[in-house]
Amino acid sequence: MDDWTQKFVKELNSGTTSLALLALLVKSGQPMYGYEIGMQLANLTEDGMPMNQGALYPVLRSLERQGLLASKIEPSDSGPPRRYYSPTTNGRKALKKWKDVWQRTKGWLDQVLEQENGTERFYSPSNH
Repeated sequence: MDDWTQKFVKELNSGTTSLALLALLVKSGQPMYGYEIGMQLANLTEDGMPMNQGALYPVLRSLERQGLLASKIEPSDSGPPRRYYSPTTNGRKALKKWKDVWQRTKGWLDQVLEQENGTERFYSPSNH
């Protein structure tokens, strides 16, 4: 992947990862630990996640610092203790707002990307 595509993917992933994590945790209805979250996200499509699993942990910590997720550490039978994350009341409220913002942004961007004949629907001083 070239440098400018890597930069674009990184910037795009920064916001969408937060939305995806929060949505998955709200839908699951139960606390989940980082690796489990990553596997659930990766298994949603044949292509897997558009970011590596290690990128999820800083986003989980950030969402927790913002008060959108809560976590607790529990012992594990198969290794070290695991940190389980669950959405807070504020996290559920944020998800509703973020989904609306995402839908509006996606709709707008789809319109821009789907223009077939150039810019005839866009503002032009010559047609106004």
